[in-house]
Amino acid sequence: MPDLWMPGATRLDIGGHAPTDGGPAKAIGHITWDRNATAAKPAALVPYENLRDYFGKNSAGQAAAPHILWDPFTGRVTQFLPANSRSKSLADRAGGTRTNRAGSVVIQVEALFFPYCKVDGKVYARLVDTPCKGWAELNAWIRSWGVPDTWPMGTPKDFLGRRNETTWRTKAGWYRHADVPENDHQDPGSWPAFAKDGGEKPAAGGGAKKPTVDLSKLIAAARTDPPKKGTPVSYAGAKVVEQALVKEGLLAKGLADGHFGSATVAAYAALQRRYGYTGRDADGIPGRSTLTRLGKAHGFTVKD
Repeated sequence: MPDLWMPGATRLDIGGHAPTDGGPAKAIGHITWDRNATAAKPAALVPYENLRDYFGKNSAGQAAAPHILWDPFTGRVTQFLPANSRSKSLADRAGGTRTNRAGSVVIQVEALFFPYCKVDGKVYARLVDTPCKGWAELNAWIRSWGVPDTWPMGTPKDFLGRRNETTWRTKAGWYRHADVPENDHQDPGSWPAFAKDGGEKPAAGGGAKKPTVDLSKLIAAARTDPPKKGTPVSYAGAKVVEQALVKEGLLAKGLADGHFGSATVAAYAALQRRYGYTGRDADGIPGRSTLTRLGKAHGFTVKD
């Protein structure tokens, strides 16, 4: 049986699990669309934590929660319900199709995005213009539940609805919110192309070899600040991780020196909190799960 909870995702189980009705396996693409911005008046993206807490902890948000909240800018994913439960992001009128249950699975994904959002000074008009970090892993997990890499009502390219009750009832695959019967939303507008191999494609000629970070050496560096006499001035693997933290916006570029000092420990603790960890699990000392997730996002591998 595939994983009920997406590997690497933060789990925030809101309860209230309920079965689906069976039939063609489906996934639904949404965008959060928290603000109405324009090319002339772009707006700052709403913080990921706001949406995570809304769906995970607010009663009104829980009543409309999807399975997945996905941040295409950082690759963060939070899951609120197991894959085999219905979620609640679709309008479902009395009678007719039970939209949130109409399949063996109906996995709903809310991408943290609205048109003309601004992130780090750059404006993004379409979801496909974002880095789409974490999409390959998300696509592969949903595929493992029997959802084929196809859009029965057409690839998302605009905000026009193409609702067809017969197609919805009989065809497996991905649907836009704009495709679903009994609904009037027009999102998501666009969606990233399917990752056929379930991961990042290598560059022509095989591409450069990914750097490897030794977890035990990294932990030792994180627990030694300043470095003890006789130890190396810096560890190359630590610098790889620090550069990833710089790209995550958690560490100043000038501090990526390979020492994994107190500033890096603080930055890594912020990363752990971003991934949903708290208390002793967010003390800034790297663990395999967080480091592996960071490596997937930034192109390095991890060994013990």
